Amino acid sequence: MNLFSQKEATAFVKTGAKEFRFSRDTTRLTPGAKDILIAAGVKVVYDANAGGHAAAPASTPAKSSEPTKSATSSAPAVSKGDIMALFNSPLAKKLKDDICEIGSRCWKRDYNDGNGGNISARLGNYFLCTPTGVSKGFMKPDMICLVDIEGTQLAGNAPWKRTSEILSHLGIYKTVPTAASVVHAHPIHATAFAMAGLEPPRCLIPEVEVFVGTIPVAEYKTPGSPQMSVILGELAPHHQSILMGNHGVICWGTSVEDAYFKMEITDSYCRTLWVAAQLPSKRTTIPKDEVKILLDLKKKMGLPDERHGQKASELCDCDPWDQIADRPVACATPAGGGTSPGKMTNAEIEGLVQKLTDEVMGQLSKAK
Repeated sequence: MNLFSQKEATAFVKTGAKEFRFSRDTTRLTPGAKDILIAAGVKVVYDANAGGHAAAPASTPAKSSEPTKSATSSAPAVSKGDIMALFNSPLAKKLKDDICEIGSRCWKRDYNDGNGGNISARLGNYFLCTPTGVSKGFMKPDMICLVDIEGTQLAGNAPWKRTSEILSHLGIYKTVPTAASVVHAHPIHATAFAMAGLEPPRCLIPEVEVFVGTIPVAEYKTPGSPQMSVILGELAPHHQSILMGNHGVICWGTSVEDAYFKMEITDSYCRTLWVAAQLPSKRTTIPKDEVKILLDLKKKMGLPDERHGQKASELCDCDPWDQIADRPVACATPAGGGTSPGKMTNAEIEGLVQKLTDEVMGQLSKAK
């Protein structure tokens, strides 16, 4: 596998070529390299027959009216003029405003430092997204970019280029048709859980059970990489909030604000767990039957959850307070019931201890 990076892209642009062809099987095109090519007016073409990568002759004319590949293979090709009409449509304007508003909220809540985090929204078969290198607290609508399902930037005002992590968002959009927006940020408390590799325990707060559900920790991969996109795409159909290992949090929703709400709830929950861990506790939890009622309500609302279909007896199989206080690995219940291999519930542990105690006492009695 050949890596085509920003350095190679810069050299390629200097050749004057107007088209770059490559095969995914032989060449890895980095997001930064793609940005350089597109900014220089070079057309990026995925060609399964290309052995490595090839350039069209420098004399190839660039046609502004040339049809652009649609975001879905089944959709008809559209012209550059149609793309710009969509990019400047009333719906696009509203979504751009929404993205800037949510970016401001994230920055004010200390969810993003520097130029961290990114936001996107579905616009027909295409996607609006935040620019790279800009604080989310100071974005303007004219900075927002438009990309297709492969992450290729199709529209946007110079010098703004699409976020380098757009592939992470697209991994979710590809597997969740109902996802209208994706928000990625680095809220301190939730990111601390991601750094520690700890899945927040369940069965403690009703709002979390209904509006967020289980929050998995995705394996660490380079931010914005195709590998990260695949991992998130596999998790997103069952989870609306995902901790990205050693990185941050990514959430999807039915609107830009809904995706942001998932982010707020996730970080607030992680912060509450941290505070609760410092207090003397009666170790209260939501009863299994009550959790089942919450999940039934959630299903009626059309919200995804990996626990849909499980019986009440299969929920909350371990004490979440053990996860808060003792930091063991998460004790999630596998589909079909039962406890995970190598993990025991508190009741099972207590039963085993009692059994061993009885045997020891019995042996001591015989010795007398």
